[in-house]
Amino acid sequence: MKKLLYCFLILSSVMVLAQTKVKDTLTRRAKITYDQSGNQVSFKPETPPLIPISGAPKPSYSYLWEFGDGHYSKQAEPKHVYKNKGTYTTKLSVTNNYDNGKPPATRPKKVVINDVPDPNYKDIASIADQNGFAILKNCDPIPDQEMIVVVSYENMENYVTNGKLYLFYNEKQFKNNNFELLDYTTHANEREVQENTIAVVRDLDDTHYYLASADSNFKTKKHKNTTTEEDLDASLTEAHQLYNNVSILEMDESDPGATHNVFYTFKTTPEMIKDTSATVTMRGIYVPNRNYKNHKTKNLEMEIVTSHDPNKMGSNGSFINYRLVRYRRVQFKTRFQNNGEGPARMIRLETDIPDMFDKKTFKIEGMYPECPICPKEEEPTVSCLDTIIKQKQIIFTFKNIYLPGTEQKNVREKDSTKGFVKYSMKFNEDFHKVKTKSRTAIIFDKNDPIITNYATTRFLPGISIGAKAGYNLYADLNDATSYFVGATISPFKSYRFYWQVEWINSLNNYESATKITDEVVVDPKGNKQRQRTTINSENKTVNWEIPVLIRYNINNYIGIGAGLQANLDILKEQNQSIKIETFEGDSDKYIMSTQVADQTLKNSFADVKAGLLIDLTIGAARIGPSLGARYVINFEQNFNYFQFYGIWKF
Repeated sequence: MKKLLYCFLILSSVMVLAQTKVKDTLTRRAKITYDQSGNQVSFKPETPPLIPISGAPKPSYSYLWEFGDGHYSKQAEPKHVYKNKGTYTTKLSVTNNYDNGKPPATRPKKVVINDVPDPNYKDIASIADQNGFAILKNCDPIPDQEMIVVVSYENMENYVTNGKLYLFYNEKQFKNNNFELLDYTTHANEREVQENTIAVVRDLDDTHYYLASADSNFKTKKHKNTTTEEDLDASLTEAHQLYNNVSILEMDESDPGATHNVFYTFKTTPEMIKDTSATVTMRGIYVPNRNYKNHKTKNLEMEIVTSHDPNKMGSNGSFINYRLVRYRRVQFKTRFQNNGEGPARMIRLETDIPDMFDKKTFKIEGMYPECPICPKEEEPTVSCLDTIIKQKQIIFTFKNIYLPGTEQKNVREKDSTKGFVKYSMKFNEDFHKVKTKSRTAIIFDKNDPIITNYATTRFLPGISIGAKAGYNLYADLNDATSYFVGATISPFKSYRFYWQVEWINSLNNYESATKITDEVVVDPKGNKQRQRTTINSENKTVNWEIPVLIRYNINNYIGIGAGLQANLDILKEQNQSIKIETFEGDSDKYIMSTQVADQTLKNSFADVKAGLLIDLTIGAARIGPSLGARYVINFEQNFNYFQFYGIWKF
């Protein structure tokens, strides 16, 4: 019996363990391997298998190697020659494109150089073509993942300089911080310094929404390419207005023509904006010589992504201020990458255009491959970009180009396989406050189209304050007069449905029905007398109405609404005129005496009523003046009334 019980307990335990779901704690890892010959090292990654996404292009990895001496490479299997003896820490960041898993984690690896037999060392390549200042990233940001930002600067003066480097991040236009700076690596004795925060006139931190960059409260400069400027104080003030955080490095004795790289490791926060069509930025400012105000400024634009997809569409029109967009331009950017085994000679982008945009204001802001616009009505023989504007689409066609494929032989730099089109448009004269979305079909040569994500534009609710005044008509009250003034609050210029809350202060005056009572009383002598009491009352009230209603704009001129209303008498005053008549006997034929008295009764917050209301407005339904009529059905009897008013929404 004991053996049977023991076996039963073992079997039960096995069944419980079998039914318990074990949490998968395994992390995908990539390993750094290398072959070394003196000071020449050939690196190679060992990566886990990719997990294809159904319907997506073939998955692939992209890489960013840090060699530990200030150099880096984006090749899959780079070769590097070290200049000096020493121990170097090599790091690798791996990005998984079109892959269903997380990016593989890597561990740094030490490389020891004991001998320098190979003199073919190459200094960091000049970035003079970028005006001596460049910023790049290894991937677009995904919430709660790490990313690397490389800032490169070059001393383009003909003398040794002592400079300064700023990197601003976490834009104030977003509710939460998007990035956390985990670490940075320097190789030219740069040191971190602190500066007092510049006081600004207007801080954008008082909003819980994020705005498109086109809607900033001050005029911002465009930094499409690296620009050289002279007013450093103005540039720093503007950057502090736009960003919450900054990293500041100083460097001494930078040789003429020397180029250096700084590697920043950021982790995107779990609270970062989730809008995958939104664009976020960082801004770098490089001061070559701290004794002067000359400096270089460059922005790094990044699109929020949920997976690393090189074919993507984004917009800076996420949650923009509807009041300020009339003459603003909304920018769109479509990125693409040739993942083929050979070069693409023709790339066609079929992009949806929402109706609210004015296609006559279409403007190309930039492109890659860089090429001129195709001539009209003739077949081009050189590289060019053709644009065809249709009713619902704009079609971009890169013709006679050469964009290498990622699987093409001898293609080592994957950035050379990428391209983009950036364009902007204004809104139509008559456009409504509605969300839009558009996407692009990308066609490489004669291959099947690749469909991008949706790029969206959304508008902030905004606040509309209204002023109203009018007259209440109480049909069931005698000689009633009631005038009111009030205020409303609602979303600014809503398209169809929206909520509205009101406060109305009414001054009311009406007469109560005359109250007459007859009774027979006995005087001190024992004689019966009829006594008649007549009471006339005049009522004055200060009344607050607080309606909460949902409204619907049928069109630009007619709106309807319905809701609930609380009605509170703040102050109530009743003036009574009391007349007491005494008659002889129990009849009213012979009057003996008349007494008249007046009294005033006052009380506050005496009466609370509630009811339903229905409403109609005609005029400027969304913003501006209109006339309205409302019927209030109170839950108490004999207190229903009409309200006629004029309102102006701002």
